Amino acid sequence: MQLAQLVDPAHTAVLVSEMQRGISGDLAAGPLGVLSTAVRDHGVVDALARLLDGARSAGAMVVHATIQYRRDRAGVTLNTPFLASSLRNPEHMLVGSDEAQVMPELGPAPADIVHARTHGLSAFTGTDLDAILRSRDIRTLVIGGVSLNEAIIGGAIEAANLGYRLVVLRDACLGVPHQFGEDMLRYAFALLGTVTTTTAVLEAWQPATAAQVPPAPSTAAEALP
Repeated sequence: MQLAQLVDPAHTAVLVSEMQRGISGDLAAGPLGVLSTAVRDHGVVDALARLLDGARSAGAMVVHATIQYRRDRAGVTLNTPFLASSLRNPEHMLVGSDEAQVMPELGPAPADIVHARTHGLSAFTGTDLDAILRSRDIRTLVIGGVSLNEAIIGGAIEAANLGYRLVVLRDACLGVPHQFGEDMLRYAFALLGTVTTTTAVLEAWQPATAAQVPPAPSTAAEALP
């Protein structure tokens, strides 16, 4: 299948994983500070901002998959070293907190969907994300954000199990250390879907974007009401 068919805006959603102020942005601290620095150093925010602008113009759905926690931690089981470490701070990523908000460089725009979960390590398990996507006849997910270590690999496998086609953007997602993320793209994500760049997807969307822009009048007379 050609990329333009695969990412047809009528049936494609961009799924942005955990690009939040307290994870990838200005309020990240502790171990997450390393992730936030890597995101900036490798241009992930800029690439995603361009992608989301193009998606909105082309008419593709945009979903911000975020994580936030209740203060009483209801629904959370500290069954992994990552969760045990990150939730040691009782104020970390609380529901409605500044930390839990989408990074302002990425929106959200009015038509975007912010899908916030309060448990787990990826976007689909125990949530209504699948139902939301199916209600819009979404068949392909274009995935970016963080991280290739856990949330994206988990979400990608879940999405594949649910029947979605996957496009993973090598310049708009990241794992740490960086070489590990590159190895994941090469040896894991390439087996789950198409690994490509934001530029390639934006070029595939150009016909749809152009179709939404009315042609300029060819003469001054045609511009008159």
